[in-house]
Amino acid sequence: MRILLVEDDRMIGAAVAQALKDAAYAVDWVRDGQTAIEAARSEAYDLTLLDLGLPTPDGTEVLRELRRMDRKLPVIIVTARDAVDDRIQGLDLGADDYIVKPFEIRELLARMRAVLRRQGSGSSAILSNGTISLDPATREAVADGGTASLTAREFALLQALMLHSGNILSRTDLERHIYGWNEEVESNAVEFLIHAIRKKLGTSSIRNVRGVGWMVDRSS
Repeated sequence: MRILLVEDDRMIGAAVAQALKDAAYAVDWVRDGQTAIEAARSEAYDLTLLDLGLPTPDGTEVLRELRRMDRKLPVIIVTARDAVDDRIQGLDLGADDYIVKPFEIRELLARMRAVLRRQGSGSSAILSNGTISLDPATREAVADGGTASLTAREFALLQALMLHSGNILSRTDLERHIYGWNEEVESNAVEFLIHAIRKKLGTSSIRNVRGVGWMVDRSS
């Protein structure tokens, strides 16, 4: 899944971005309101993490614009503003959740999973197509009665396929779920990850459609 992180504090932003990458999210990190709006216009995100104390414009104006563009995009406000009035305003403007700094990264990740479930993104507690089951909380996959732990990028790739089961995803589609803006796309990364997943879950877990892309079977 691809996350838009809007945070002007470099130390906090770097820490959250790294934690999200470690949790198998592709992350685009921007540091001001206008860049956040432009990013949301040019890229399809699964969720936005939004600070309120931003330069030009501030987070409340960014939230208003995000809601004008896409009322369905999940938004979690992540801010030091802890007054009840601030929380009420943020939620009334359309935020899906509100978390106050400082926070535990585990709580942020759990809140993200909960918001994505409520939004019907397919990020359910367990993703399954009847053959493979995938747990977003533990990054474990079950197939043919066996359980395998996946690396962050293996999980990101398999999650993308599971969320679109029955559909073919191209190399570009899969890379978008694995890499953020500033990350170098490694040569043959998709093939390498698919090979690694097949070794753990079986050769039939991911199907190749020659010249087009890859897929997992739709739930039966």
